[in-house]
This record gives sequence, C-alpha cells and structure tokens, in this order.
Amino acid sequence: MKITVIITSFKEPKTIGRAIEAMLSQKTKIKYNIWVSAPDEETLNVVRKYSKLDKRVNMFKDPGKGKSFALKLLFKKIKSDILILTDGDVFVNDKAIEEIISMFENPQIGCVTGRPVPVENKKTMFGYWANFLFDAAHRIRQKAFDNKEFIECSGYLFAFRKSQVKEIPLDVAEDSVIPYFFAEKGYLIGYASKAEVYVKNVDTWKDWVKQKTRTSKAHATLDKYVDTSKIKRVKSFSNESKGIFNLLSYPRNLKEGWWSILLVFSRFYMWIRVFWDTKLKSKYYGDNWERVDSTK
Repeated sequence: MKITVIITSFKEPKTIGRAIEAMLSQKTKIKYNIWVSAPDEETLNVVRKYSKLDKRVNMFKDPGKGKSFALKLLFKKIKSDILILTDGDVFVNDKAIEEIISMFENPQIGCVTGRPVPVENKKTMFGYWANFLFDAAHRIRQKAFDNKEFIECSGYLFAFRKSQVKEIPLDVAEDSVIPYFFAEKGYLIGYASKAEVYVKNVDTWKDWVKQKTRTSKAHATLDKYVDTSKIKRVKSFSNESKGIFNLLSYPRNLKEGWWSILLVFSRFYMWIRVFWDTKLKSKYYGDNWERVDSTK
C-alpha cells in the first residue's frame, strides 16, 4: 500500500517546519512520502531545507489559487493508494499515521478523520470556545463512529482511498464533500481518535468571525455534488441548535458560563452572515488562499 501525506500551506514559514518534523517523527514502520504544497517562496525555502535532509519530503509550488486548487493539481500528480491531508499551521502526534492507516485494514472504511485538539487552555474566552467546540466535535464523531453512522471529516487531518475519488471540487470544502463521496458508495467513515492534530485557534473577534463564516459557507454547496436528502448534513444551523444544552452544561464557573452565553449569540450571528451571503446575496464559498494571522 502506497501512502502519501499532503501538507498544504500558505505564508506559513514559521509553522511549516514543525508540521514537517511531526510527520517525519512518526513512530511507525509504515513507509510514506510527504508532499508540501505552497505558493510563496518564504514557506518553500523552509521546505527545501527539509527536502535536502530527508528524501521523503517533496516540494510542490502551487499557483496560489487556493487550497482546493492545489489539492486538485497534486491529486493528478501523485500516484498513491492512501492520501493523508493536513495543513502547514498544525502538527500531529507521533502515532497519527499508524492510527489512521490501521483503520484502512477494514475494507469497509473508505475515509478516516483524526482528532483536532486545541493548544489553548480555557483561561481565555477564545480558548474556552475552542475547547468546547473541539470537545463537542470529538463526542459527536466518536458516537457516530461507534454506531456506524456518517461522519464529516476534519480538514486539519484526514485520509482517504484515492482510487474512489475522481476529482477535488473547487467550490466546496474538501473535508466535507469527500466523506459524502464514500458514504454514497456504501463505505464507512472511520474516526481515529488517537491520531491527534494540534491546532492554534484564533484569538481575536475579527479572525473568529472570518474563519467560522468561511468554514460554514464552504458546506453550503454540498447539494451540487451529493444527495443530502439521503445523507443528512452534519454541519447546519438546525443541528447546531440542538447542542445548546451541551454548551450550557459545559462551564465550571460563572465566567465560563458567561462565555458560553456569548458563544451561543456569536454562533447565531455567524449563521445569519452565512444565510445573508449564500441565500440573499448568492455569495458562496470560493477557493482562494486567505490568511488568518492569529492562528499562526
């Protein structure tokens, strides 16, 4: 089985080295190659240093049209059985590849997602929000996987059988649409909860709104590619509203309780923006590189 890790990056010279080193330091006997894609020379200069030190590291200069476009080009270029996708501003634990690839021993599993873990603690509002949202996603994925139900993957770390995907769409989030491709073919989506990927989250209101709105809009065009009447959307306002009780039971003190209330209104505001842009102004997700500075 040929395995390839793809790390997509954009103007991340300070974090790409850590991402590559984490992939090179895996505790596994599994053989794999690493392709790092970036459009900017600052990031590529760092990648060049690693490619000279380890033959597993390959460099790809993408044209700067966006993450999905870069993946689309690499998808055609790379010959591999399993593709593992991750980002240049996150890093994985040392058993991520072992945990993910072991799940593909089950022929019924077509796609596997890892577990995002925030590097922040709960001492700040944005750190608290990140911990709640990541914990909630973990519980939802674990329960769905245990019950053999559909799971959407995390774009921070997921993998799939390359032969079963024809192409990478440009107007929808790849981590959301690819699992649907597999579910429609009868495959299960695996959850490798011990394959952890560590994420630095936003720490400003402006960046939070920008990131969350863009992420949610990236799911709005799913209907173009999959029948969501048969496989229900995971990311939606109605689904999220059902989780309010979990949010209100999450805090351990008055300050966290106040932050929980603010998160409810903030997520509601985000969904209003998504509705306004997609339904009223027909401004859908577009594939392009957007830097969120506070996550670097």
